[in-house]
Amino acid sequence: MSKALTIGQVAATSGVSTHTLRYYEQAGLLRSIGRADAGHRLYAPADLDWLQFVMRLKATGMPIAGMQAFAALRAEGDGTFGARRAMLIEHRDAVLARIAELQTNLEAISDKIVFYEAAEREASTGHIDNSFVKDSP
Repeated sequence: MSKALTIGQVAATSGVSTHTLRYYEQAGLLRSIGRADAGHRLYAPADLDWLQFVMRLKATGMPIAGMQAFAALRAEGDGTFGARRAMLIEHRDAVLARIAELQTNLEAISDKIVFYEAAEREASTGHIDNSFVKDSP
């Protein structure tokens, strides 16, 4: 994509509302977006790539303040590579911890499904062992 897109086109392409795009610009998450002669925002391909990354940070639970800090470092230039890498390592570690927590919860849910499948089989035979059917952990 080599041509600039309007805010409506970016919203349609990215799934991010025009309101959110304006908010992200105001909050410093998006660099100053170019403007057409009439004052309408024009997004370059690099803006869309950055927006996609911001959305990944958001989707993985980075708070807005963290995204703002990362965007500010990015705006400072290449001298902040180390600081940005450190931020991403910290965020990655938090994401991995959350994934581990979710995996543990998923396993507990899967165990409960197996329990209820067995309980349903027992109930369908008419031979319900009440000690088995109890709601176990």
